[in-house]
Amino acid sequence: MTKKTPIYNWDELEREVVRKGVSRAGFRGDNVLMVMNWLEPGMETNPHSHPFEQVVYIVQGQMRFHVGEDVVEGGPGSLIRIPPNVEHYGHPIGDETVMNLDVFSPIREDYRHLVEYQEKDFESDE
Repeated sequence: MTKKTPIYNWDELEREVVRKGVSRAGFRGDNVLMVMNWLEPGMETNPHSHPFEQVVYIVQGQMRFHVGEDVVEGGPGSLIRIPPNVEHYGHPIGDETVMNLDVFSPIREDYRHLVEYQEKDFESDE
């Protein structure tokens, strides 16, 4: 018997509130994790670094990203690579909510709680 391929929608997934003005939801494959972030204008920034390479895709809104000493601005369709262990943070420019998609490989264990709803998708067919 073949499993039916599940389909999900970002707008229907439960969001985790990270702090005022920042929420996120996740989706995973076997070795990759995608995290959609909703960033509200006026949100508190959180400069940080981690040992994971991060790829950012801006889906909606205008955003200013600080990556190490660099400051870049982008809008829908912009792509940014953040190397491991480099301090970074971003925030919206203007009054529109930013949706940015972060991609991590391998899956970040500290974000695994965001994709618990998918556990059944990875169960064996046996």
